[in-house]
Amino acid sequence: MLLAVLGLIAGWRMMRAGTPLPDDLALALEVGSTRTTATGSAVDRMGMRMAPTVLRLMGPQNVDRKRLRIDQAGNPEGLTVDRYAARRAVYGLFGAAVALLFFAAGWPLFGLLGLAFGLFAADALIWQGARARKEAIERTLPDFLDVLAVVVSAGLGFRQALERVSLRYEGPWADEVRITLRQMDMGVSRRQAFDELRRRNGSEAVNQFVTALQQGEELGAPIADTLIQIADDMRRTDAQNARRRAAKAIPKATMATLVFMVPATMIIIVTGMILGSGTNLLGVLNP
Repeated sequence: MLLAVLGLIAGWRMMRAGTPLPDDLALALEVGSTRTTATGSAVDRMGMRMAPTVLRLMGPQNVDRKRLRIDQAGNPEGLTVDRYAARRAVYGLFGAAVALLFFAAGWPLFGLLGLAFGLFAADALIWQGARARKEAIERTLPDFLDVLAVVVSAGLGFRQALERVSLRYEGPWADEVRITLRQMDMGVSRRQAFDELRRRNGSEAVNQFVTALQQGEELGAPIADTLIQIADDMRRTDAQNARRRAAKAIPKATMATLVFMVPATMIIIVTGMILGSGTNLLGVLNP
């Protein structure tokens, strides 16, 4: 309990310190406050002064992996690696304080839950954002490629067609395409720009699209035919995945039925039979 109180006091003093934040941390706070909730912004301000310490403890490799994971999640609510470190510091201190209080009170289960909150609360937004972004991209990509193939077949160049179609779409995939186009405008080669597109997205559909596009470019295949073939392959793969998920759901539904519904039904039937027969259970148990 004493360590928890000291940790909270130290965090509060760091938050109220008069030393101005570095420019990069101040910019992270300013950008984040316009995209996140009031609670998230308050948490960021509480922990931003502890963010450099958290990043040093994480190490350069872990920081790079976390930055890539945040990019794959689409920077939900303007999240950056600095704001992630700030939230991890605040949630970690809060979780440790709650855990110590519960352990001291003799409730170890709630103490473990407090530790789990401190360790994983900062990553929850990243996990949720990455999953939602991946599903949205895989759902949008086949239709996007069909429209792109039609525009390319009409005679427009691939670069111009990609920009024209991306303006008609909204969502994470359109954002990724616009980022790729801006990179190409800044002098990045098309191959490198699409490699970066694949790196930012952990989706198998995006990986399939980039690989097939680069192979078609190397072999000299017509770009419109390549796009149509990619879209058809993605729809076929999505149908196979849907059947696979349905096949996995059947045993789970059967197990849930056996574990929950069958025992409850048997209890209701047996209870109804006993009550209907007029049997005096108290007399049987206490003759």
